Amino acid sequence: MNPILRNTLAVIVAIVAGGAANMGIIMLSGSIIPPPEGVDPSNMESIKANVHLFEAKHYIMPFLAHALGSFVGAFVAALIAASNKMKFAIGLGIWTMVGGIMAATMIPAPTWFIVADLGLAYLPTAWLAGKLASKI
Repeated sequence: MNPILRNTLAVIVAIVAGGAANMGIIMLSGSIIPPPEGVDPSNMESIKANVHLFEAKHYIMPFLAHALGSFVGAFVAALIAASNKMKFAIGLGIWTMVGGIMAATMIPAPTWFIVADLGLAYLPTAWLAGKLASKI
């Protein structure tokens, strides 16, 4: 396959795979760690009005969704890419981190979570995925 076509396909498939992993975890999160009483996690206004009810445990699943979404996307990108596998993995990590920055501006969360999420969930997992995929 043409390397440019393969690299383009790597990016597209990786974005879809990483997004699916992220959303899958987010969709399951309420059944694993239920939201605080009276909070509708599908309603942004409900989250904003009740953010004071959230405990540290309520941030575990969003962190995992962000970290694993970035990891899956980066891993897929590195697996499919014709060349520069680590660059594609890190590129996907940057892509997901931009989404994380956007979410941090829209969804209220404590500063400790935003710092941990942006610092640990995206680029470190993308780097790890790139390292692992490069060995395959």
